[in-house]
Amino acid sequence: MENLVEFRHITKRFPGIVANDDISLSVRKGEILAILGENGAGKSTLMSMLFGMYTPDEGEIFIRGKAEHITSPLVANELNIGMVHQHFMLVENQTITENIIMGIEPKKRKFGLFPIVDLQSSHEKVQQLSMHYHLEVNPRDTIEDVPVSTRQRVEILKMLYRNAEILIFDEPTAVLTPQEIESLLLIIKSLRDSGKTIILITHKLDEIKKIADRCAILCKGRLIDVLEVATTSVQHMSALMVGRDVSLTLDKVEHEKGAEVLKVENVSVVSQDHITLVDSVSFSVHEGEILAIAGVSGNGQVEIADAIAGLIPIKSGRILLQGNDITTASVRKRIEAGLSYIPEDRHAVGLILDFNLRENLCLKQYYRSPYSNERGILQHDAMNELGNTLIEAFDIRTSKGNDTLVRSMSGGNQQKAIIAREINLDSKLIMFVQPTRGLDVGAIEAIHTRINSLRSEGKAILLISLELDEVLQLADTILVMYNGKVQTIRKANELTKLQVGEYMMGVHVEKN
Repeated sequence: MENLVEFRHITKRFPGIVANDDISLSVRKGEILAILGENGAGKSTLMSMLFGMYTPDEGEIFIRGKAEHITSPLVANELNIGMVHQHFMLVENQTITENIIMGIEPKKRKFGLFPIVDLQSSHEKVQQLSMHYHLEVNPRDTIEDVPVSTRQRVEILKMLYRNAEILIFDEPTAVLTPQEIESLLLIIKSLRDSGKTIILITHKLDEIKKIADRCAILCKGRLIDVLEVATTSVQHMSALMVGRDVSLTLDKVEHEKGAEVLKVENVSVVSQDHITLVDSVSFSVHEGEILAIAGVSGNGQVEIADAIAGLIPIKSGRILLQGNDITTASVRKRIEAGLSYIPEDRHAVGLILDFNLRENLCLKQYYRSPYSNERGILQHDAMNELGNTLIEAFDIRTSKGNDTLVRSMSGGNQQKAIIAREINLDSKLIMFVQPTRGLDVGAIEAIHTRINSLRSEGKAILLISLELDEVLQLADTILVMYNGKVQTIRKANELTKLQVGEYMMGVHVEKN
């Protein structure tokens, strides 16, 4: 099988770090190659160079046997390379067709004089393309009106419309339900079978086993091995990724839950446009219990967490923390009452990106002793000591330790920093929203083990995750939301993965 893409001795450096260190790797025509590695291993950097978002400091990239200088995504498109990013690059208020043809709009002349975009022929071409690749969409639908799975199809169609032969997928299943994931995996396989070459960046080893032909494993910027997936176990892949054996199952001890810690009573949240985002939701979380809220992205579960944390107001209802009404309390009062929050948006809410790591780790305690004296002057020795302790305990990898600017850290290490800070508060209620998003298998194992140990210590855990495997593995109780409403609240051992997926899609309604 011929090599379509070749990386030859690729090195890429950023301040304080070598992201890719002398990597030589080939991608065969018509295969699915998975790229595996820990956070900060250099996977996305390598693929970003193939797509023209970065250029290598050393080495060359060969496409179809010819050395190419890929200086931008436009150059990549000309070489028939496309990329579906983890966060979709779509314009919400435009139609599917308008998003797909953006930048290469076909023109026709009105009255033989004035050039206008030929939308009608574009609609027809998009329709034909979507049918041919089993990516059925309505070209005239507006992006803001379609579900996540359809948006993903639009991103794939954008590549195919531009005649991409090399398709890069970056964490493509992160926001999909189990049913949608199965559908997408079938689509990726059919693209491979139609002659496309697929490069897949993912943390989900079970998905790699289902569809990938080979996997390339990166560790700390270096290529460790390239393996045939069919003859390699998941355990061996994960061990090579993190340099040690990883437990892929959680040993959870059953125990009786304790007193009620959080009580949410008939809470409703509306947007600034007066759209109901959370519709009269009620539940409670007890000591030693993990209650997980499952749902497709955008169904109100994040707004519930933000309302409990005090980041957004509620329209009606009450929120009680350890028996105290915190419905109108300030964010600081809620923290002092015993609430920790790992938010979904780590950049906007979780961190101050232009502060260093020491300052971010002390963000919720800086005004207290020993981090501040009686005159309100910060005590940097105490802050440094806290930072060093948390960096070691949570394996936060940085170039300059406490002095590292948080903006310069990888997404996975930023996430570890938030989790370290919030757990260190020793709160009675800890809310985790997407706690392992963007983390590698070793870090996920560590976070899951820590959440489980917090449960054993009697903490009340509210977990909100789009990862169904995570929900089913960790939860004692599962609450499923759809369109802002509670679909069901059941013990985790009473629900199957398929049933939870049906509730998430609103097709399995609880009967009284």
